Amino acid sequence: MPGMNSGLSPDDPTVVAAFRSALLHQGAIALILLVFLMMIWATARTWRAAPGARPGPGDSGATRGDEAQGNEAQGNAAQGNEAQAGQAGARAGESRGRWLLRTGFGAIWILDGILQAQPKMAAGLPALVIQPTAASSPTWVQHLVNWGATVWSYHPIQAGAASVWIQIGIGGWLITASRGRWSRLAGLASMAWGLVVWVFGESFGGILAPGLSWLSGAPGAVLLYVVAGALIALPESSWHNPRLGRLLLSGLGLFFIGMAVLQAWPGRGTWQGTAHGQPGSLTAMVQSMGSIPQPHFLSALLARFGSFVAGHGFAVNLAIVIALAALGAALLTGRPRLVRYAIWFGVAFCLAVWVLFQDLGFLGGVGTDPNSMIPTVLLFAAGYLALRPAPQQVQQTEEAPVEAGTSPAVPAAGWRQRLRPGTLGSALATTSARSVVAFAAVAVIVLGAAPMASATVDRTADPILALAIAGQSENLDLPAVPFRLTDQNGQTVTQASLRGKVVLLTFLDPVCTTDCPIIAQELKQAGALLGARDKDVMLVAVVANPTYRSTVFTQAFDRQEGLAAVPNWLYLTGSLSQLTALWRQYGVTVESLPAGAMAEHNDLVLVIDRSGEIRQVLNSDPGPGTVSTKSSFAVLISQYAQQALGHS
Repeated sequence: MPGMNSGLSPDDPTVVAAFRSALLHQGAIALILLVFLMMIWATARTWRAAPGARPGPGDSGATRGDEAQGNEAQGNAAQGNEAQAGQAGARAGESRGRWLLRTGFGAIWILDGILQAQPKMAAGLPALVIQPTAASSPTWVQHLVNWGATVWSYHPIQAGAASVWIQIGIGGWLITASRGRWSRLAGLASMAWGLVVWVFGESFGGILAPGLSWLSGAPGAVLLYVVAGALIALPESSWHNPRLGRLLLSGLGLFFIGMAVLQAWPGRGTWQGTAHGQPGSLTAMVQSMGSIPQPHFLSALLARFGSFVAGHGFAVNLAIVIALAALGAALLTGRPRLVRYAIWFGVAFCLAVWVLFQDLGFLGGVGTDPNSMIPTVLLFAAGYLALRPAPQQVQQTEEAPVEAGTSPAVPAAGWRQRLRPGTLGSALATTSARSVVAFAAVAVIVLGAAPMASATVDRTADPILALAIAGQSENLDLPAVPFRLTDQNGQTVTQASLRGKVVLLTFLDPVCTTDCPIIAQELKQAGALLGARDKDVMLVAVVANPTYRSTVFTQAFDRQEGLAAVPNWLYLTGSLSQLTALWRQYGVTVESLPAGAMAEHNDLVLVIDRSGEIRQVLNSDPGPGTVSTKSSFAVLISQYAQQALGHS
């Protein structure tokens, strides 16, 4: 798909440096924001605790007295609510299963965010992670995923940094918001972002592609994040009833049995270690993991296990099928003792698969998550804990159906009352430090989501791609070389006749089939990006072929590239002596290729201001010539033209 690959190396130093700089800049903003919020919180608590604290100036004495009485009444009510909430919290506390999901998946989200900060992620994720998964999916999936991958390849720095901070923010929010509405909203945020990653990053977890296997992570690790987020978003009272545990374990049991049937299905290559001299699907899976850069002891372990699977493929697959079916059947029973043994077996089994078939999931420099085994363990462990809630949790559910921290006897204040400085200060002063950190985590999510949203609606690529290919332009202040040439319509054009316009000058071969058409399209796009200012810019190309230099060829090139209708486009030619002199003066080397058609020449674009002074020289070699790099060059050239317009 055209948008999935920028064509740049994942290790490109320009992109890596820009990505690191963006992370440091946004990280500094996040740290300053956290410190600022903590200072406000500490100030509010100090103000509330001060014995002489008074309402702000400007209020009348009567109003102050009324407000003081109202604040005192509200304070007493708030203290009563806090006492009631504290007593309820002491009796009930958070469900152990919910706590495990919340903190476990919060930690995984933070790990995923850290993995997204690896240097290769900005330029390499679309081609190395997204494209391989989407390649074997149906066409409609490829088109859908290609849209998301195009956004990333057009804006690798913004998208890469946004993914880092969104995932770290979600993880921090889940860990710090333990109770109430904030905690449930954190679950919904985890669910929403997980769906985005599952669709665009994992191509629906590969469930629509052939070769689906639980061993490789089906139905997608992030789908398990979605399930966990949905469970965290449930009312907390749901976790104090064994029914939720039974439902969760039953769902997991059916899932494992389904995966056992899929693993045992004939004709999928899972029963053969080798077939016709080629590795079977299990052997190939293990061998592919062994090729990833990793510690030597892991690669040696995978090599030995791969050899074992190649020689005993049937036995290995039979053991996997039996283990999946037995685990699923045990979970379906819902019997606490049997489920407990199944949980311990499942933990050991999943950890073995995590090491031997998934190679820990995050090695190699482009791993985005620890794959599906750790999330799976968290889910069925949480199901077991929910199946057997602590006795005090059940007692609290029976005795106090009203959610802790609420008081139906005290009416809620109106929104105007809540927005008064005194009310806001009191509310902030009674807020816990965990709540302040949770709010900071939400701010970090917004910090990442804002540039991601901007990149989504921006149809042009980041100029960093062009800079990575061409390098920085050379700033000059030299007079343009005078010339007298003929345009594609047979009209005489001189350098002097172009004064008063900014000129984007390049050299193109009219019979070229490689770089020149790409450069011409980049100039055309650059002109379109200038909008109304396009009338003050001339797009000028000079023939760079000693043989095919007549207007017949320049006109054919214009028709081929859709340039004939561009009003500010000029394709100039002249005698061989005129062209040779201009090539030499501008440092353009032109050599005819042995085939006698195309000419080889260096690619450059010169930016000439209105007064005829050369301001910048850009190496315009288009590099891989992908959709994103062409758009990036067009943006960069248009920016240089705008600078020249402002300078003139």
